[in-house]
Amino acid sequence: MRILREFGIGAACLGCYYLVRRLVWNERGRSRAARNADRVVAAEERLGLRIEPAVQQAALRHRRLVDMLNVGYAVGNLTLSAGWLIVLHRNRSPAFIRERRAAVAAYAGALPVFLAFPTAPPRSRDDQVDTLLDRGIDLQHRWLVRLYNPIAAMPSHHVAFAVVTGLGMARYARNPLARAFGIVYPAAVSLVVVATGNHYTADVIAGAALGAAARVATR
Repeated sequence: MRILREFGIGAACLGCYYLVRRLVWNERGRSRAARNADRVVAAEERLGLRIEPAVQQAALRHRRLVDMLNVGYAVGNLTLSAGWLIVLHRNRSPAFIRERRAAVAAYAGALPVFLAFPTAPPRSRDDQVDTLLDRGIDLQHRWLVRLYNPIAAMPSHHVAFAVVTGLGMARYARNPLARAFGIVYPAAVSLVVVATGNHYTADVIAGAALGAAARVATR
């Protein structure tokens, strides 16, 4: 029964995510997302935070590095965050419930923003590169685009999960190397999402704040 409850929680989270996607992924929503992306960029320029094109251009000088970053963005973050919860669950760790609650809080906390403020990612703009498309993987393909919300850049779910998972590993992991990895993990994910053109600096900041708030709220 315990494992069925966890699957039920996961299914409810995904259901809410796809409901939001259904509500915003239309012509009007895409237009709003493009305008909101312009607003994010303008705000970053006023605040001196507009560093994404420079970071990406630096990464693009090293093609193998970009390939590694693409893999990290596409599968690494989700695999590690889910894997951490699976390890805690299998070990019957007392920390599991809190870590799962923090992950759910971070996941759910972004959904109202995705609905109210849909935002197109940097890779959709003329001054940045879609590094996955550059390698022949089109995230806008009619099959792939059904699997995620393409206009949910703000806040970064990736960074929120990285903060939740990284801080959890730093505190509860048994292996010292795993604890050390947890400390640097959020910064690594932040670099990945910016260099691959999937998130703005503002998204990273908002995602980190969401992850931290989720941990505090479920303490």
